[in-house]
Amino acid sequence: MTNDYQDLFDIDTNLNRLVKKIELLNYINPLNIESEKKQFFTSKYNYEPNFKYPKVKFNGYKLHRLFFSQRLERIEDLDIRQLYEDIIYEYSGKIECIDTINQGRKFYFNSLKSFGTPTEKDIENAKFILRFDDDEPSEDLISKYSVQEAQTYFEDFSKRYDFKYHLKFSTNISAAAMVQNNTQTLLLKKNHKFSKNQLEVLANHEVGVHMVTTFNGLSQPLKIFSSGFPNNVETQEGLAVYAEYMSGCLTMKRLKELAYRVIAADSLAKGYSFADTFDLLHNQYKVPRDSAFTITLRVHRGGGFTKDHLYLSGLKKVYQYAQNDGDLDVLLTGKVTLEYSDAIYRLQKLGLAVTSKHYTESYRTNKNTNTTIDFILNSLK
Repeated sequence: MTNDYQDLFDIDTNLNRLVKKIELLNYINPLNIESEKKQFFTSKYNYEPNFKYPKVKFNGYKLHRLFFSQRLERIEDLDIRQLYEDIIYEYSGKIECIDTINQGRKFYFNSLKSFGTPTEKDIENAKFILRFDDDEPSEDLISKYSVQEAQTYFEDFSKRYDFKYHLKFSTNISAAAMVQNNTQTLLLKKNHKFSKNQLEVLANHEVGVHMVTTFNGLSQPLKIFSSGFPNNVETQEGLAVYAEYMSGCLTMKRLKELAYRVIAADSLAKGYSFADTFDLLHNQYKVPRDSAFTITLRVHRGGGFTKDHLYLSGLKKVYQYAQNDGDLDVLLTGKVTLEYSDAIYRLQKLGLAVTSKHYTESYRTNKNTNTTIDFILNSLK
C-alpha cells in the first residue's frame, strides 16, 4: 500500500515535520495579560495595552521556502495533489501571521487571509441572539471551583475516553482552557475560578472534541489529519460548541459570548482600537467588564485576530449538517474541514485514511432541554 503512494507519504512526513514549528496559539497569547489588564482598568479604560509576546523560534522566510520546495507534481492523484496544495498555502498563511504578530494592521491583514472576517449574515445572526433574555440565575453558573478542582473534574470526565493526555496549569492563556494539539496537552488557566456549567462546557468542548480529533488525527496513516486541513478552525470550533449543545450545557450566556465575539471581530474591520472595542461591549452592550476585557483581548491580540467570529458560523454549519443527518464521524477523523469531507471519504476508499477511532460521547444522545436555544439554532441564516 505505502509503496503505491511512497511520494505522497514522503511529502506528508516532510510537511508534518515543518508544521510542528508553527502552532499559532503558542505565539499569539500575550505574556503580560494580568499587568496590562490592571493598567487598563486603572486608567478608566483609556489606556491602549502594550502586550508582549513569546519570541518566534523559527525563520519564517526559510520555512516558506521549505514548504514551497515540496515536489507536489510527484503526487499522481490530482485531487490529493490539490488538497496538499491547499494545505501548503494554508500553512504559509500561518507563518505570515506568526511573523507579523504585534505589527498592527500588517498582522490584521494576514489574519484576514487565514480566518476571514464576519459577513453581514454573521453579524445579523449575532444581533439576533443578543435580542433574547439571559439565563435564569442558577447555582451552576456561580464561579467557585479552583483550578485543582477543575483538574479533578477533567480527570474524571476523561475516563470515558480511551486516550491519555497531559494536563498543565498556565498563567499565559487568554481562555479558561485550551488544547495544545502538537503536545496532546490540556492547559487550564491557573488563577481562574470555574462554575459547574463552565466545567461541563470546557470538558465537552476541549476533551470531547479537540482532544478526540487530536488523537483521531494521530491514528491516521497520513499526518495531515493531525497537522490540520485548510480552514479547519470553523469546523473544529463548530463541532466543539455543538458538543456543548448536545450534552445539554450550552447556555444563553455562552451563546451570547459567541455573538459578542462576532461583534468584536467586526469592530476590527471598522478600525476600532482596544479601548473602542471594550467600550462597545461594556458600555453599549452592557457586558461585565472582565468578560468585555477577555473578548476584546482575544480579538485585538497580535494586532487584530479575527479567528473568534468562526465559532458561531461553525456552530451554525455543524448544527445544520447534523440536522440533515450528516455523518459526524468523518468530521472527527482529525483536524479536518467540513468542506473537504468528500476528499476524506475518497482517502478512506483508497485506504489512505480510516474512520474515527474515538467518538464524541455527547453526540450519541441529545440532552439539550432549552427550547429557546433550539429555536435560535434553527433560525440562524
